[in-house]
Order: sequence, then structure tokens, then C-alpha cells
Amino acid sequence: MQGAILLDRDGTLVDVVRDEELGVVNVAFHPSQLRLLQGVVEGLRLLRDAGYVFGIATNQPGPAKGQISIEAVARTNLALVAMLMEQGIEVRAVRVCPHHERGGPGGDPLLVGPCECRKPKPGLLVGLMADLGVGRENTWMIGDSAGDIEAGGRAGVRTGLVFAQNRCELCPLRAGPAALGVVPDVAGGTLLDVARAILGRA
Repeated sequence: MQGAILLDRDGTLVDVVRDEELGVVNVAFHPSQLRLLQGVVEGLRLLRDAGYVFGIATNQPGPAKGQISIEAVARTNLALVAMLMEQGIEVRAVRVCPHHERGGPGGDPLLVGPCECRKPKPGLLVGLMADLGVGRENTWMIGDSAGDIEAGGRAGVRTGLVFAQNRCELCPLRAGPAALGVVPDVAGGTLLDVARAILGRA
């Protein structure tokens, strides 16, 4: 059976957006803000050539919090898929969780409240596997957070953590994934490192 790689978006495929004037860090909410991280293209090409197919599973609570529109999320995701396709990498499915338990001022009330898709719950991953027609035994979840790894575990797939040692001192993973009780199957500083580790265990 064909294998699949389920990918987190922000911090795994694309960099966060830093606003130096406001002193804030946020996720990309416009195509012009998309910046692929180091090693992403090379890592995905290795996995593609090994026969894996790709899907993206991303939490995007901005619409529930009133920060961005659901249309902006969709537009940015489509631009990312197109950007990767230009590099010869096909993303066959994208699943988004736009929900948030508390929401925020101006948020869409229909998106506020508990759901079954927001990572670390496994809903996005289970849905993606159905979209891609793959089984758990041949699937990996790659992300940059404890929630990504926990979601992979709950979905019954193997996991890879993108974890650069020079991450910001404010990062909850600064002491290493083990500090949060997260134990990925493989880990590396870039997606390329994680891809090599996956292929070494396949």
C-alpha cells in the first residue's frame, strides 16, 4: 500500500511571520507572506521519490478568534499548494481546523467551541488518510509541536518532529520534546533531516 506523509503547515513547511514594528509573531495569512523553511523542498522531494504522497493538516483558529477570515486561510493554503507544485511536489489533500474553544472578538460564532479536528485530536489526520486512500501502517505525521506528535499518536501513525536546536528561548520545546512527554519516532533540525530519518527506518 502506498505511504503518506501528513504535514503540519506553520513552523514545518512555512516560516512564521515576524512584525518587527509591533513585536508580534503570527502565522502567514496572505500568499505574499509564505516563506518555505530550509530543507522543505529537498526533504519532500526525497519522500516523493520514495513513493510517499502528501497531505497538509493545519490548525487555523484565526477565523474563530476574529483575526482573519476563513477565505484568507483558504487563499493562503491554495497559494502554498501552488508554490510546492512549482517545485515538483504535489499536495493531494489539505484539511483545516478553523475552530477554537473560546474564540475571540469578532470571531465566527459557528467556529467557536469544541471540535474533533483540532490537533492534538486526531480528526484532521484520520480525514486526510481517508482522502488519500492510505492506511495507518504506512503513514507518518510530521510537525513542529507537541500537539502534532500527540495527534499522530492518537491517529495511530508514526511521527516526525522538526526541532531546530536554536529555537527561540520562549518555545515550549526549548528543553527538547522529552520535556513535554512527547516522543516522536524521528526528529531533526529541518524537514530534510526528518525525511532522511524516515527513509532510514522505512
